[in-house]
Amino acid sequence: MTKATDFRAKTEDQLSEDLGNLKREAFNLRFQAATSQLEKPSRVKEVRRDIARIKTLQNERSRSAAK
Repeated sequence: MTKATDFRAKTEDQLSEDLGNLKREAFNLRFQAATSQLEKPSRVKEVRRDIARIKTLQNERSRSAAK
């Protein structure tokens, strides 16, 4: 799990790249869960929360840039 402070230190391009990687991982985890091959079920929750953290940060940045 990555902390929000770690994400705040990254640029917008880095955040977008991380978001893409996390979405890909979430897809793979869902696929593993469907085929009963999931080794670490808690990772699904961590990935979902990290995706939410990045999206929240991107939304905050876009709102502050609009002002």
